Amino acid sequence: MSTSTDTTPDSGRAAERETGSAAVGLIRRVLPATVVVAVLLGVWQLYVTVSGIRPQVLPSPLRVVRQGWQAREVIAGHAAATLQVTVAGFAVSLVCAWLLAIAVDFSPWLRRAFVPLFVVSQTLPIIAIAPLMIIWFGFGLLPKILVIALVTFFPMTVGLIEGFASAPREAGALLRSMGASRWQEFRYVRLPSAMPRFFTSLRIGITYAVVGAVFAEYVGATSGLGIYMATQKNSFRTDLVLAAVVVTAVVSVTLYLATFAVERLVTPWVREQRYRND
Repeated sequence: MSTSTDTTPDSGRAAERETGSAAVGLIRRVLPATVVVAVLLGVWQLYVTVSGIRPQVLPSPLRVVRQGWQAREVIAGHAAATLQVTVAGFAVSLVCAWLLAIAVDFSPWLRRAFVPLFVVSQTLPIIAIAPLMIIWFGFGLLPKILVIALVTFFPMTVGLIEGFASAPREAGALLRSMGASRWQEFRYVRLPSAMPRFFTSLRIGITYAVVGAVFAEYVGATSGLGIYMATQKNSFRTDLVLAAVVVTAVVSVTLYLATFAVERLVTPWVREQRYRND
């Protein structure tokens, strides 16, 4: 009885210390960027106030916030359309990346055939491909999904391929010596080893997805932040263009942070290993 009474407060204090250290670590990571952004906004506001530059050329941060808030319902509707396109296109890209990476991992011939093509696909200028997609497939959802998939599948596919290849050979050899099949080796050794690199590439891909969606909408769409920016630019509403840019950044950062939550759910052992190393 005395042992349980003594250890319970110790475990509680340990949990409090862990929570406190996590909070301090978060503050240390966020504070520098917050300070830099605050200074830049302050300099921007001061310059606009002192120089008297026209809002059509450079609106102040306060004007951007004020006008953006007044148009919040319209911007929110366009943001929802962009988010829908982003999620759909990124889902297609994610499925293609997994299928191609697994196929390449199981077949050296496919590795030699497809990896150079993956690299070549990234040399294609999106600024030229996106209008062609609109011409070929119209102004619906399909061309925007294809643009997003083209922009984002490469980092995830390469991340998975390199992740599979980084699996410890000793573990694979041990499984094969015990009679495991190639699929079992892939499931129990190569797949878990690929997860850290996959989530790193996933974070890169999700930010590219939002940019690709906005660019595809900018070329041709009926709704979305891209077409909203183009419309407001033509009306010389620079403040609303910047407000849409801020919303785009918020959407990108939110999706980026969501990948960490998914990583914790899917690969809890990676977080524990990093915690031990730290």
